[in-house]
Amino acid sequence: MGLKSPHHSHWMLWGWFVCVLSALICVSAVAAQAQPIATAPALYPAPQSLTLTGPDLKPGRSLLLVKGDKVDAETETLVRIALTTAGVQMVRVVKRLPKRFTGDYAVIGTVNDAEVKAALSVTGGAVPTRPESYLLTTRQQASGALIVLAGADGDGLYYGAQSLKQLIAQGRLPALTISDYPSMPVRGTIEGFYGKPWSMAQRAAHIAFLSGLKANTYIYSPKDDIYARDKWREPYPVETLKDLGGLVAQANRHHVNFVYAVSPGPSICYSDPADLAHIRAKFAALRSVGVRSFYVALDDIEYKKWNCAADEAAFGPSGDVAAAKAQASLLNAVQADLAASGHGELIMVPTEYYDAKVSPYKTALAAALDPRVVIQWTGTDTVPPSISVADARNATKAFGRKTLLWDNYPVNDFGESAGRLLMAPYARREAGLSAELSGIVSNPMNQEVASRPAVMGLVAFAWNDQAYEAERTWRAAARDLAGNDAQVTQALLTFFDTQHLAPTFGNQPWQTQAPRLKAVINRVRDALAGTDMAERRAALSALSQWADDLSAAPDRIRAGVTDKGFVEEAAPWLTATALWGKALRLTVDGLQATDNRTAMDRFAAAQALSEEASKLRSIPGATRPEGPIKVADGVLDVFINEAPGLVYWPPEGQ
Repeated sequence: MGLKSPHHSHWMLWGWFVCVLSALICVSAVAAQAQPIATAPALYPAPQSLTLTGPDLKPGRSLLLVKGDKVDAETETLVRIALTTAGVQMVRVVKRLPKRFTGDYAVIGTVNDAEVKAALSVTGGAVPTRPESYLLTTRQQASGALIVLAGADGDGLYYGAQSLKQLIAQGRLPALTISDYPSMPVRGTIEGFYGKPWSMAQRAAHIAFLSGLKANTYIYSPKDDIYARDKWREPYPVETLKDLGGLVAQANRHHVNFVYAVSPGPSICYSDPADLAHIRAKFAALRSVGVRSFYVALDDIEYKKWNCAADEAAFGPSGDVAAAKAQASLLNAVQADLAASGHGELIMVPTEYYDAKVSPYKTALAAALDPRVVIQWTGTDTVPPSISVADARNATKAFGRKTLLWDNYPVNDFGESAGRLLMAPYARREAGLSAELSGIVSNPMNQEVASRPAVMGLVAFAWNDQAYEAERTWRAAARDLAGNDAQVTQALLTFFDTQHLAPTFGNQPWQTQAPRLKAVINRVRDALAGTDMAERRAALSALSQWADDLSAAPDRIRAGVTDKGFVEEAAPWLTATALWGKALRLTVDGLQATDNRTAMDRFAAAQALSEEASKLRSIPGATRPEGPIKVADGVLDVFINEAPGLVYWPPEGQ
């Protein structure tokens, strides 16, 4: 009875085998879970193509760098910063790839470099050919990590280095292949606003910011530079010209084209050889400090009245068609000068820079203007609520060439924007515009750092309009300003929501004010109108949290933003936001009160704080026009005023 039958022994052995196999499967599953899963990184602007090819790489402490002959110092610096961030402590430059790879290698250069071609043959990467394009491949070899960065030209190589730096700044080095190029040839900003111009330091910071986003254009055209507009005939003071030269040199290092603009329209005599000579002298002075691209602005002027009798003799009675012919005559002469110098380009903004309608002025300008001259256009209006592919196609027809879009966002130098920072995402521009535009530049605010969230969106759209996502890019801009700190990022997004309104020249804004806060407030209104007490408590609790976040956001921003220029520029708005947040909290307390006296006390205190906040004004001289600070106006103020009427308590004693 104690012996096992052979049949019984067979099943015991089988059972043992199943247990062992199950254990092995479990161990394998645990090991698989322990192996980190490769995930696609987020890059801004979004690349045209990104493909993961394996798990993240882990470079060692030393790396051999093979660089081509045309790698400039700024590009090499970016690559070295990226490698150091990845943990590489020693980089040794060598001229050749080894026959057998041993250790970690990075190969950087343009596609014409023999070593780059050899590295691409190893990785199987396609050779980039479009202007400003690049290919970035990172992969694990048997002997170590291999990074290959190939640019179609020096610009593409620089942009690839910016992508590598951005990838590694996220704390990892993915194994991937990026094939990338810009959808639009011109991407950047035009300092074209009225009011206090940026300082040279602000311009330098802005150019560095643009370069990190693969933007390639900065147009110098501040309306209040007297030597570019009111006194355009007069030469710059020596020191100012020297400062501009330093800015040009920095832009060149960062692969950003510095374009200088003169605005002679208010006083020019188109037919006077002396005025043409003044423009030539001005451009020659800027050429002497390195400027290679130029611009003549003829916007915001009277074009149906001549500035001199000679123009009537040369072009006929004043009027829109005569003005177009006179302007074309001047611009063609300037374009001929640039062509003779062998470099640069000429851009102009016409007097009719708005809408996409065919007009006598536009038709005459298109017919007479040298086809090499780039024409700027602001969209369907001076501040357009949206721009479609059809709009741009109509502009092409009206102006006789593809236009360079001057997008008046986030500029805040007009009446409807007084007292506002414009910080909504860059939106309502249709994907596909890259096929109908020669590029886009943003006209930013007088507040340089505060302009960056919107500018980042515009530049990302110009790089890859088909893959652009406004909300994600907007959040990325907040993270960048917050140095990737999650709490500071959230504080910035809370603050941005209170500055979300984007006005036009009319009564209807093209982006609404405080949409996130308004949704929470509307939930409270609906809950108070209903009988579900649990929902009422939940809605008021959510609004209470919003109020606390709003109150705390300014201090978090002041302490945590990476560029303190933002704190300086936004100072009165931050102060007002804290007051409005406290007023909102008191309002919620009033709605949650259990007796009439407590509620009225809270509502009265909220009104006092909101009145205090409403008295704050924008920084004198910083923005034109000045005005009272606006914080979630039409949302916060309306709710705080209405709140006492949303509840009723019987008088005491009843």
